[in-house]
Amino acid sequence: MSGSLVETPRTFGDMMRMPVRFYKTIGEDIYAHRSSNPLRSLLLKIYLYAGFINFNLLVCGELVFFYKSIQDFETVRLAIAVAPCIGFSLVADCKQLTMALYKNTLIRLLDDLEEMHPKTLVAQRAYKLADFEHTMKRVISIFTFLCLAYTTTFTLYPAIKATVKYNFLGYETFDRNFGFLIWFPYDATTKNWVYWITYWDIAHGAYLAGTAFLCADLLLVVVITQLCMHFSYIATRLEAHPCNPDEDAENVRFLATLIKYHDKCLTLCELVDSMYSFSLLLNFLMASMQICFIAFQVTESTIEVILIYCIFLMTSMVQVFLVCYYGDALIAASLRVGDAAYNQNWFQCSKRYCIMLKMMILRSQKPAMIRPPTFPPISLVTYMKVISMSYQFFALLKTTYYRN
Repeated sequence: MSGSLVETPRTFGDMMRMPVRFYKTIGEDIYAHRSSNPLRSLLLKIYLYAGFINFNLLVCGELVFFYKSIQDFETVRLAIAVAPCIGFSLVADCKQLTMALYKNTLIRLLDDLEEMHPKTLVAQRAYKLADFEHTMKRVISIFTFLCLAYTTTFTLYPAIKATVKYNFLGYETFDRNFGFLIWFPYDATTKNWVYWITYWDIAHGAYLAGTAFLCADLLLVVVITQLCMHFSYIATRLEAHPCNPDEDAENVRFLATLIKYHDKCLTLCELVDSMYSFSLLLNFLMASMQICFIAFQVTESTIEVILIYCIFLMTSMVQVFLVCYYGDALIAASLRVGDAAYNQNWFQCSKRYCIMLKMMILRSQKPAMIRPPTFPPISLVTYMKVISMSYQFFALLKTTYYRN
């Protein structure tokens, strides 16, 4: 959608619609502090906590299954198969815990971005909001489809396969299998009603994990899109300023306003970094292991398993690329401010103006970024590092497996 076709202004709520709606399906209400219905907020919170208790019990079952399988070389393939799901679950847990621990920071960040959001159609055209939103929606749609396709495929495939075999292919028994390898303290497949209760319990846990994993990244995409839009606007205003030598007071007021605006954007970037840095560190480490284990499954399994795990592999690689792409975009957008300031006709202005501009340029030399501990700033270089780590783990796993 081009800016010329936009007929009504887009609100910040429009930009936030996807993560907010998906979060609510698992009981997480980002704007609970604004709710006028305390009972509804309480019920959502109970639903969220109950869901995560159930989900973490299932994760414990996966860990027990992994431990039991890794004890014997004959079953180590099963341990390798369940390892990517454990990694995915732990990252989903970490992302949700991060959102809970930094709830006040998140509220402040979103409130400030909403306040800074251009309200009128004219302002939104100046900010090129339609272009940023168009790119953001495409990215969100692709990643949402892949993430939900992964959880849906793993969850529903066993039941669909068993139904087709039993009802249409003449098989005498209905195979009571689950999409995930989980140890249960009871026999979950002997009785039909126990199997189906357990099956839909696992399905809810898988959806909750997928949504928690997905929405944290969708939230990051929306926030960084907004920040890049603001940095781009600052750069455009700087480049377009005429710097008339006879209007020194006006020039100084203009630059002082943009310096405050720029400082506000950098402060918000620091909030994003504080929220996401540790969870993204775990995300990248786990992603390296996930890609390694999934690639091993793809090279050592049947066509049926390969197709399922290929969706998982694609989701993991796209997720890491998505985060790195937006980290790179944030760095590039913040650096552009310094370039735009230098490209002005600043030599026509007063010494006071030039000193202020120099300070702005110096500040912009340290780009806005998200930097996980021990990792370089998140960018496309980070993506290459994660893929490289994955290949090294994969080569080590293949060598170790066949040596035994």
